Amino acid sequence: MKLLEYEAKDIFVEYGIPTSTGYVIEDVDNLKAILYKIGLPVILKAQVLVGGRGKAGGIKMAKTEDEAVQKARDILGMEIKGLPVKKLLVCTPSEIQKELYVGFVVDRNKKKMALLASTEGGIDIEQVAEKSPEKIIKEYIDPIIGIQDYQCRSVAKKLGFDGNNMLSLASIIYKLGKIMEDKDAELIEINPLAITPKGFEALDAKLVIDDNSLYRHKEFELDLKESQEFTEIEKVAKEAGLAYVELDGDVGIIGCGAGLVMASLDVINHYGGKPANFLDIGGGANADNMKKALEIITMKSGLKAIFINIFGGITKCDEIANGILEFKPTVPVYVRMMGTNEEKAREILNSAGYELYQSMQEAAKAAVKR
Repeated sequence: MKLLEYEAKDIFVEYGIPTSTGYVIEDVDNLKAILYKIGLPVILKAQVLVGGRGKAGGIKMAKTEDEAVQKARDILGMEIKGLPVKKLLVCTPSEIQKELYVGFVVDRNKKKMALLASTEGGIDIEQVAEKSPEKIIKEYIDPIIGIQDYQCRSVAKKLGFDGNNMLSLASIIYKLGKIMEDKDAELIEINPLAITPKGFEALDAKLVIDDNSLYRHKEFELDLKESQEFTEIEKVAKEAGLAYVELDGDVGIIGCGAGLVMASLDVINHYGGKPANFLDIGGGANADNMKKALEIITMKSGLKAIFINIFGGITKCDEIANGILEFKPTVPVYVRMMGTNEEKAREILNSAGYELYQSMQEAAKAAVKR
C-alpha cells in the first residue's frame, strides 16, 4: 500500500523528522485562505501515487496570488501517468544548500532491511546506481537486532558530516528506520533530504506499507472509492475478494493459486503473448467465483483471448466449467483443467463447444496464436 506524500510526512512529523509540511486542498477555492496563513511564494505539489511529478508539471512555484490560483487550477485539472490529481499540497519553499538521499528497502535475497544513502539527492536513485554506484552507501540491518545508532552515525560520517550535523543526520536516519520497522514498510525514502540554513529538512516522502501487514495497522485502512493505488477494475475485484492485478496486455488470465497464475503469465509471455491481468480465484472456488472472475477480467477493454488454467485439488473442475457457461464470454476462451471432476468438466465444456486442452503449454499457445 502506497501513501501519498502528505500522508507519509504526517508520520515523519510524529517521529520527529523535520519536514516541509503544508496544507492539502482539493478545491482551488480553499487556496486563498492558505496563502493568507503561510504567505508567498508557495510550492504547489500534486498528490499522486507515481513518480515523475515534477517532469509532468505536477510541481510548480507561484510568487503571486493570481499565479498560485492559476497553477493550482492547472495541476488539479491534470492527469499524471493516467492518475487524476485530486489533492494538492501547498507549502513554503525551502532555501536549499544541498540535497541528499536517504532510504530503506527490504532486500529479499539477504532477508534484511537495507539502508541506502547518497550525496546525490533529488535524482532517481536507480540512475545513481546505474551511473555512479560508488556514490551509494549501503548498510544492512539485522532483522532480529533492528537498526542501531552506530550504523546511522557511520552512514552520516560516510556522507561527509561530522559534529552536530553528523548527529542530526544520524538521528533522522534512525527515526526513518524505526518507521520502516514499526509500520511494516517495504520501502521508505526521503528524496531529497535538503540541507538548509535551519538544518536538515525532508522535502519529499515516500512510504510503501506491506499489504500483508495491514491487519496490524488499522490507521492505514483503505477507502477503495478514494484510493488512487488501484484501477477501477482492481477496486471491483478487491471488493469481490479476488486477487487481481491489471496489466497492459490483451490475454486475460484466470487460475487457482498464485503460483499457477504466475506460471500462466510466464507461459503466455513465452509464446509471445502479453497478459492482461493476474487473477487468482483461490482454492475451493465455485461456479459463482468463476463467473465473477470472468465478469471482472472482461471489464478491461481490448481483451482478445482468455486463458483459464485450473489444477483441481479442493477446486472442483465441474464447478469451474459451470461458471464459464453461466457467464458465456464473448471473447475466445482457452481452458486447461485437470484434477477433481475433470471428466465431468470436459463433458460440460465440450457439449457447449469449448475445447479442454491437455496441457498448460497447448492452451497458452492457442490463446496467443488465436
